[in-house]
Amino acid sequence: MRDTSPPTAAVRAPITASVTDAELYELRAARSADDLWPMLEALYGAHPGYAAFRAELEQAMRAAWEARPAELKRLDLARDLEPDWFQRPGMVGYVFYIDRFAGDLKGVRERLDYLADLGVTYIHFMPCLKPREGDNDGGYSVQDYREIAPHLGTMAEFEETVAAARARGMSVCIDMVLNHTAKEHDWALRARSGEAAYLDYYLTFPDDSLPQAYEKTAHEVFPAHAPGNFTFYEDMGRWVWTSFNEHQWDLNWANPRVFLEMAEVMLFLANRGVEVLRFDAVAFLWKRLGTRCQSEPECHMILQALRAISRIVTPAVIHLEEAIVGPAEMLPYLGRGIHDGKEGNLAYHNSLMVQIWSALAARDTRMMSHVLATHFPPALNNATYANYLRCHDDIGWAVTDEDAAAVGLNGALHRAFLSDFYEGIFPGSFAKGELFQHDPETGDKRISGTCASLAGVEKALEAGDPVALDRAIDRVLMGHALIAAFGGIPLIYMGDELGMLNDYGYTDYAPHAHDSRWLHRPLMDWALVETAKSDPASVPARLLTGLRTIMARRAATPEIHGAVPTEILETGHRALFAFARRAPTGPLIGVFNFSEQWQSLPLDWASLHGASLFEDALSRAPVGDGNGRIPLPPYARLWLR
Repeated sequence: MRDTSPPTAAVRAPITASVTDAELYELRAARSADDLWPMLEALYGAHPGYAAFRAELEQAMRAAWEARPAELKRLDLARDLEPDWFQRPGMVGYVFYIDRFAGDLKGVRERLDYLADLGVTYIHFMPCLKPREGDNDGGYSVQDYREIAPHLGTMAEFEETVAAARARGMSVCIDMVLNHTAKEHDWALRARSGEAAYLDYYLTFPDDSLPQAYEKTAHEVFPAHAPGNFTFYEDMGRWVWTSFNEHQWDLNWANPRVFLEMAEVMLFLANRGVEVLRFDAVAFLWKRLGTRCQSEPECHMILQALRAISRIVTPAVIHLEEAIVGPAEMLPYLGRGIHDGKEGNLAYHNSLMVQIWSALAARDTRMMSHVLATHFPPALNNATYANYLRCHDDIGWAVTDEDAAAVGLNGALHRAFLSDFYEGIFPGSFAKGELFQHDPETGDKRISGTCASLAGVEKALEAGDPVALDRAIDRVLMGHALIAAFGGIPLIYMGDELGMLNDYGYTDYAPHAHDSRWLHRPLMDWALVETAKSDPASVPARLLTGLRTIMARRAATPEIHGAVPTEILETGHRALFAFARRAPTGPLIGVFNFSEQWQSLPLDWASLHGASLFEDALSRAPVGDGNGRIPLPPYARLWLR
């Protein structure tokens, strides 16, 4: 249908030799107006302060644009011309806590060459904004969004570090917690002192009648050490919604002032040079009585509006939406229905991670193939996945009873098997981990552990078993080769490239002792880098060399572009997982052996699915044994052209 609406003033303006900043802003504002204002009208239009809110938001957006540094405005233009920049094969992520990686921001600047050698083009600084003192949920209890944690450096040092990374072609990602602030945040302190305007920034209640009603259906995040969703404060005489921990107060996103404040924070951080904003706990933004208070429709309206603001004021910035939920609930955060192509640019592919570990334990990829083929589309619109084997968090066994039954398994028994296997107590397990948040009522048992320890490196070293060690290293490399080719940005968690093991000393530090996730958040062991240089046969050398090769080959393989559709393939072998990346120039077929046994596939199978060169894009070697078959050694990883 032809658009017959009148052009905006910026579009009607005569073409001149150059476009002014003001004209460019107006063009972008017109481009994204329909993505922004209808969402805000639906959310807040009935609020008595809506007109003033809209005027203040427009003023804040223009002020942020005027304050945006020239270098970042140039980057905005580049990203407008290359909107697929984050989907390209050259994107490789690396995730770390600044202090545990390099001490502080100055230390990060000194380690950028190490990251460049690894092929990294995307750096995620784990929570670095100023948190509350003491227990702060790993930095996710933020006291001030406009300051850096003092032990890491200053905001000026942060900008210097981000600029140094950008000069090396690295985009910096940081966390912006949307659902809650620390109870020591200025807004919370003013609410606690009784200021009515700031009380309305949070969800507080004069008695427990409504909290009890909400509790009947609301989801508990930390049932073991932070049960329930509400905390009573005697000095206030009020109940406060605290979904995560007592010190994390949930914001009232039904108040347009909260949206305005957080939009201003978002633009402030973008103007410091951040290119990826990881919005934390987005599923919890909107509360509705009688529901789980997760992933309500308003969550997606808020997130689309925030993205539209970014596209107008800071278009170099993309949004990563953290929602560790099932596929049906996760995909809308990348845009579905009216939000298609207009919401998050990235979301964690939690299901892929869970299915990789499940298939490794069971030596059976049938459920993995079923889940990825059934629940996920071949391609996404203006979005892609953040793929990972491990992260800072625990692993929750997100295996539904329905998906387990589809391949002849009992869901509850399989989840229990996975927990026992990766805790290391299942007979014959190669893994070594610890339980996190065991809930006896539901049977839910989650797991902590580094990639290497869960993959078997730790047990193999303890046993002095060279064959088991070979297999463990191959599991790590196979997993990274899979996430590098599947579609999306592969994320390497700090130290996984060196085979760092579980850090059992976390229990000796009181603020960490209650949280087994610190097991897989060890301090970076830079001595392992020296080991890798001096001993090519060492675990650090084999993994570092292997991951460098995988990421270099990824960058040279155009079929891996995030917009290329991914088709799950049937191999007829339980131990083999395969997919095709259907690029216009021809497919790339990924084949992965999830067992310690040799497997093989007919060359005719590969031909049927589009292979013609019979060359492994990963090793650059020809495939085939001369007898019409493709041999696949234990934990083989093959990118077949």
